[in-house]
Amino acid sequence: MADIRITGRMVNFTRLTFDTNDHDAIRQQLTSMMSETSYQGALVIIDTTVEQELIALIQLIISLDLQPMAVIDGLLGDQARAIQFPVLPADRPLQRIKPTKEQVVETPVKQPDQPTKTATVNTPKTLSHATSYHDEILRTGQCIVQDHGDVILNAGINSGSEVIASGNIHIYGSVRGRVIAGAGGNTTARIFCHSLEAELVSIAGTYCVADDIPQDVIKKAVQIYLNDQQELVFEALQF
Repeated sequence: MADIRITGRMVNFTRLTFDTNDHDAIRQQLTSMMSETSYQGALVIIDTTVEQELIALIQLIISLDLQPMAVIDGLLGDQARAIQFPVLPADRPLQRIKPTKEQVVETPVKQPDQPTKTATVNTPKTLSHATSYHDEILRTGQCIVQDHGDVILNAGINSGSEVIASGNIHIYGSVRGRVIAGAGGNTTARIFCHSLEAELVSIAGTYCVADDIPQDVIKKAVQIYLNDQQELVFEALQF
């Protein structure tokens, strides 16, 4: 009988990206974040955009009841290898592609009445709302981003792909990648899809990874939105 068994398990990690090496500021911000959420004991991956002293940073993270598991290769890679701390490869950048079609609607914004004394002429202001349409499957490594409106996909999205919109996202196919609606904080945004198998869904920063998506809506037609408590709601669609 073998003394070693190999099994698989899905484990969720939280990625911490540091834009400062001021440990007092890091401690203060992490403490504040953890007081609002249930991150205590979370497994974390460390990334940074500035030079850091890795050992001191690991000690700081542990002191806040987080469990550092690895670093993203980059500024911390050499320090991590020197102490035999795990190093994960850097992210492969996604290829941002152009949608098949984009439609922009300009809506005039009513200006307040000006006093008759003034001779100033105001240029009418408008609000722009864009909708991106895409007719092909979004393939692994590709992403579509719409910063000023909605995205409508007439086919599915593969794992390793990503759709981001400031507004709503409609996907008429299987969703196996990452879907991020309400980017920028639009809490009224919604996600609609024909078959939900996503790696991640997010609305206005509130997200849910694959393991946490309710099993009763997997591979079902679903709409996703935020309730009054800013929690994600998964609602099966009936046709």
